Amino acid sequence: MRLLLLCTLLAACPAPLAAQKDFLTADEADQVREIQEPNARLKLYLKFARQRIALVENFLSKDKAGRSAMIHETLDEYNKIIEAVDTVSDDALRRHIDITEGTKAVAEAEKEMLARLQKIQANKTRDFSRYENALSNAIENTSVSAELAETDVKERGHDVEAKDAREKKAAEAMMTPAELAAKKEQDKKTAAEEPKKRKAPTLKRKGEK
Repeated sequence: MRLLLLCTLLAACPAPLAAQKDFLTADEADQVREIQEPNARLKLYLKFARQRIALVENFLSKDKAGRSAMIHETLDEYNKIIEAVDTVSDDALRRHIDITEGTKAVAEAEKEMLARLQKIQANKTRDFSRYENALSNAIENTSVSAELAETDVKERGHDVEAKDAREKKAAEAMMTPAELAAKKEQDKKTAAEEPKKRKAPTLKRKGEK
């Protein structure tokens, strides 16, 4: 399950936002697009996660027909948000960005949300079986994510780098010699272009000197 939580989602770049529409509203996706700084983005995802739990609690407060489907869908969205939290964290660590502030907020929020989810699980409703699996996943994902958030940032960064290295080695082992040579050439080109992309920020408009 840890691997599932750490798999690549759509965290730090605007490009993956099309996939985010599956679990974020259009307004939420816009907010994510506007916030690039990882610590702030983590807090934004936590806000969305809390809203999903509040929505589930609201559904459960009203014994209406068909609510179990809405509960299940909302919990699925919650699970993907928690996965996105972990992805934002790991991506920031890959770029050696300090996310101490963000991971502290994650650990505190997820402990609170875990308690709320466990309370929902304890108070079994008549339609509990219809959303039980999604709820169990939410509890497990939140528990693992909270554990990761409490891990020392440097240690977690080393773990992420080691995992990436293993996956890269495994992928290269499946390539043909020609594919591997092409990949290494592309890696060299990317490495050479990277410094050019890291230009100092400026407040000047395009065309101004």
